[in-house]
Amino acid sequence: MQSAKSIVLEKLRLRLFKIFSLLLFALISITAFAQTNSPYSRYGLGDLAPTGNITSRGMGGISAGYADVISINFNNPASYSQFQAFVEQRSKKLSSGRVVLDVGTNLESRSLIEPNTANKFTSNDLLFSYVQVGMPLRKNWGLSFGIRPLSRISYLIDRDDSLKDPNSGNTITRAITQFRGTGGSYLPSIGTGFAIKNFSAGFNVGYLFGNRENTTLRSFVDTIEYASSEHTTNSSFGHLFFNAGAQYLVKLDKNTILRLGVSGNLKQTITGTQDRLVQTFTRGNAGEELRVDSVYENNGVKGKITYPSSYKAGFVLQRTNTNNSGWLIGVDYTTNKWSEYTFFGQTDSVKDNWMLNVGTQFNPRPRTNYFSNVTYRFGFFAGKDYIQLQNKLPVYGASFGMALPVRPSRFAPGQFTAFNLGFEYMKRGNNNNLLKENLFRVSLGLNLTDLWFGKKKYE
Repeated sequence: MQSAKSIVLEKLRLRLFKIFSLLLFALISITAFAQTNSPYSRYGLGDLAPTGNITSRGMGGISAGYADVISINFNNPASYSQFQAFVEQRSKKLSSGRVVLDVGTNLESRSLIEPNTANKFTSNDLLFSYVQVGMPLRKNWGLSFGIRPLSRISYLIDRDDSLKDPNSGNTITRAITQFRGTGGSYLPSIGTGFAIKNFSAGFNVGYLFGNRENTTLRSFVDTIEYASSEHTTNSSFGHLFFNAGAQYLVKLDKNTILRLGVSGNLKQTITGTQDRLVQTFTRGNAGEELRVDSVYENNGVKGKITYPSSYKAGFVLQRTNTNNSGWLIGVDYTTNKWSEYTFFGQTDSVKDNWMLNVGTQFNPRPRTNYFSNVTYRFGFFAGKDYIQLQNKLPVYGASFGMALPVRPSRFAPGQFTAFNLGFEYMKRGNNNNLLKENLFRVSLGLNLTDLWFGKKKYE
């Protein structure tokens, strides 16, 4: 029989673990920009953030037909209906339910390669991925809320030109042009999903907001007759955003199910404002820009952004044995209508794109050893990027993931904690494109779940 002292120490250990885990994610989820330089982020809304939680990414990004009681599939809100809930037999009211905290962060290593040359640039970045909370409201009815980034803009491009005399062909001077941009977009949202027998439906509503600053600097090296120039456009935007999804469950036998799913959003209009500046400048002793003259300045120009429609469809075939071992396999197909996209009335170098995702998950027979309790995930994906300059930009890659469970405390039998690891390798572009990009991403997620709302009973 345990002493009172050992019981207190055990409870303290559990609380310290929770606090340490949350602090760890709070620290590592701070976005660090380091040496990032992604020229493709100059177009559209920038580099699109990885979609789905880390569980989904380990399986190649499948999400249309996926549902889980210990993670949150915010790509298809119909899955919220599957949050674990227990009801009283007489009143049918919620007696207890499993609340889920799902948090993720990414470590990315990105290499830019100029085809058929030795030119290469590599950057490493630690990025916030998402934080999401989910809970059941009733049996077959759930709620989820959180925030995640949608896109990121970060580029710095230098171009060196020789200006020639049109008559003699001799070089007059050199001009250095620098293109740089920063910004991104985020989506805090809240959603609900419900199920009626085998059919589930749900929706998310959020506020999509962000900013984009684009600057072009032009300087002449061998002459002092002309001042350097700067053209800067700073755009801010924000508006309500909606997406929805549905799933249908087919029971093939006692242990095997087929879940079909669709999700997506319609074309939506986002309002915004722009500040535009054109000026000449010189460099100070410390290299800072010193304004010479303001050529043009106009602030608070109102405009609109057309966000494109997106549709995803897929399925998950899943088998769960009586000893909790099992497997699943899923396939998704996604299409995005980026030809609908405009930014303050201007089109961009973007095209409709598509993506095929295939993934699987395997649970060994549990309780034989620790690694037999680990969930293993594999997947791959292939498609076309939404940015198109001269030629199509192909995208393909593979992923691997694991769910590493943490031993629950004997004083909290309803709790379940797992660390999700995801490894993704992606190639973007080929020798027919201006730049090739190789991306290796390591994702770390934390799932904290516990049974809440339970009524206390005293003897």
